[in-house]
Amino acid sequence: MTNQNDNRSGNPVRDLLKAGKPAVGITISVNNVELAAQAAALGFDFLWLEMEHTALSLESVRNIVLATRGLPAIPFARPAVNALWTAKRILDAGVLGVIFPFTSTPELARQAVSACRYPPAGKRGSGAAMAQFRWNAPDGYYDFADENVMVVAVVEDAEGLSHIDEIAATPGIDVIFIGTSDLSFSLGLRGDQEHPELARAIGKIVAAAQRNGKVLGRPAGSPEQIQKLQSEGFLFFQAATDTEFMAAGAAQFLKPLGKKRFFDWRSGL
Repeated sequence: MTNQNDNRSGNPVRDLLKAGKPAVGITISVNNVELAAQAAALGFDFLWLEMEHTALSLESVRNIVLATRGLPAIPFARPAVNALWTAKRILDAGVLGVIFPFTSTPELARQAVSACRYPPAGKRGSGAAMAQFRWNAPDGYYDFADENVMVVAVVEDAEGLSHIDEIAATPGIDVIFIGTSDLSFSLGLRGDQEHPELARAIGKIVAAAQRNGKVLGRPAGSPEQIQKLQSEGFLFFQAATDTEFMAAGAAQFLKPLGKKRFFDWRSGL
């Protein structure tokens, strides 16, 4: 992983991926700037600011972007929907990557790219005063953003699977990210991650991304899984949430003392 973040050097996550090295992001789910700043210094390559499934607000995203200025992990964000206006607001807050959920059609794939580029290449509006404050771009923020903002298209349903060749062929998409849980639900598998039908669907997405020279991404729960997935061609990884890492650290400390957590949402206990 990268261990420095020079604001003048562009996007270090893109540099890692171009070099064939993994980029690993911690998922930030809590509206807490101090927590995010701590996470940005732990060794992760980027922060995955999760706005789709948590109460993380636009104001919190902005505060986190400012609080992590100069720290190693750079800010990416996933808005609640794939839309021009949702991407515009988080880009103007200063994120350097947008993770577009449910990119299920070629039109949505093209929209995602357009949302992250200034005219004439795209439709991003020119109101990025806050983002310019975050990124030191001596030659101008607009060119810097067009060169360095990353577009991550999440394919996570049956419709996206049916259009995967067109989605993967879309110019300007940097990463095809497989949302394995939602994809499993969309296929009628109720989240089952081991089902052969899900494996076949993932294989189809992998093949399309590789044919079109796109980086592959997906969630990963352990270093061992990341190493295995790297051998399968994946390089962009969403790691666990801030609260999951806290729970894992607490369990490591308390288990030898015979103390058990009160509630585990994964098991319902």
